[in-house]
Amino acid sequence: MQADLFLVIGCFVGVLAVPALLSAFSSGEPPRAAAIMVLISGGLVALAVTQSPQSYTIDQLPDVFARVVNRYIN
Repeated sequence: MQADLFLVIGCFVGVLAVPALLSAFSSGEPPRAAAIMVLISGGLVALAVTQSPQSYTIDQLPDVFARVVNRYIN
């Protein structure tokens, strides 16, 4: 279950990095914070993939998100 949490947090941080990257590039500034977010996201996803007993597929991602949200909300 911990690998699922790492995957969900990594995906969430990766999604948040996209607007930060676009904002930095459009204003002509170096994307330092966005680059750090991308590195954190990639590291968490890689950690989740290596620690998971089974491999993740694209079809399983909604189920993984639902399990993690369900576990921490209930």
